[in-house]
Amino acid sequence: MAVTAPVLRRALRPRPPSLALERTLWDAGHDVVVGVDEVGRGAWAGPLSVGAAVLPRDRRVYKVRDSKLLTEAEREALFDRIAGWCRAWAVGHASQQECDDLGMADAQRLAARRAIDGLGLEPDQVVVDGNWDFVGGGRTQRLVRADAVCLSVAAASILAKVTRDRIMRQFAPHFPDYDFDLNKGYPCPRHKLALAAMGPTSIHRRAWVFMDHLPWTALHRPPADVAQPPGDGYRGAMTDPEIPEDERLEQVQDHIDHARKTAEDADVLIDPDEPRFYQSGDEPEQDDQAIAPPG
Repeated sequence: MAVTAPVLRRALRPRPPSLALERTLWDAGHDVVVGVDEVGRGAWAGPLSVGAAVLPRDRRVYKVRDSKLLTEAEREALFDRIAGWCRAWAVGHASQQECDDLGMADAQRLAARRAIDGLGLEPDQVVVDGNWDFVGGGRTQRLVRADAVCLSVAAASILAKVTRDRIMRQFAPHFPDYDFDLNKGYPCPRHKLALAAMGPTSIHRRAWVFMDHLPWTALHRPPADVAQPPGDGYRGAMTDPEIPEDERLEQVQDHIDHARKTAEDADVLIDPDEPRFYQSGDEPEQDDQAIAPPG
C-alpha cells in the first residue's frame, strides 16, 4: 500500500507538548512539579522574565504550545485559560538595570527565584528548558526544547511571554519612536535605526557593545572606571572560581548560541567587523516581586 503525501505530512507534524514527563515525576512521588521558562534574554530593552507553572493532574487546556510557535493573538487568547487552569503560576522579572549590574546569568537566576517564590508552593521538582540549571537546589530536570514537549514548561513560556509583552506595550507610549508595542524590545532594523538616531532610553540594557557608540541622552551612564560586579558577561563566567568549570563552559556556549540566534532571527544590520555583543561574565524597572494571579 502506497504511503500518500498527506499521511507523511501527518507523521512528520510536530507533536504538541504533553504531560508525559510530569506524570513520570508524579508517579515517582513528586507532587509539585514546576515548569519554568524564560523570555526576554535576547532583548535590547525591558526586563528578563521567567515564568513558572504548576499544572493539575486531572484536566488540561488544549492548543498550548511553545510560545514561539503561537501568534501574539493566540497567546493572549490562551493566557486566562492557562492561568485559571494552573494550580499555581507566577512570572518573575529582572529589570534591565539588574541585567546590566548582575550579568545575564545571575539576572536569570534572580528572575527564576522571584517566579518560584511567587508560586506559594514548595517545588518537589522543577523542569527547565535547556541544558543550564538556572534554578538550583538539587531538584531540577534539564530538558532541551522542553517548551516544545513538556506541557508545564509550554504553559510557563506563554504566561511569561504574554506578561512581558504587556509590560513592553505599557512602555510603548512613553517611547513612541522605538516601536516597543511591536518589537517588545527585541532587535530589528527599525529598533536599531531609532537607537542610532536618538540613543537608548532608560529601559535599554547597556551591556550590548554597540551601545558604546550611541548618544546616551536618556540615561546617565556610570563612569568608565567604576568597577563592575563579578559575573557580568561571559568573561566573568570564565574566571569566576565559585562556578564549576563544566558549568562555566556550558554557560558561555549558551550565551554565544543565544546571541547568534538573536542576531540571525532579527536580521540585525551591524558592521561585520564590529563585535556584536558584550556579554561580560556569562552572558534587567519592573517590580522586584513576582507577578502572580490574584488570590
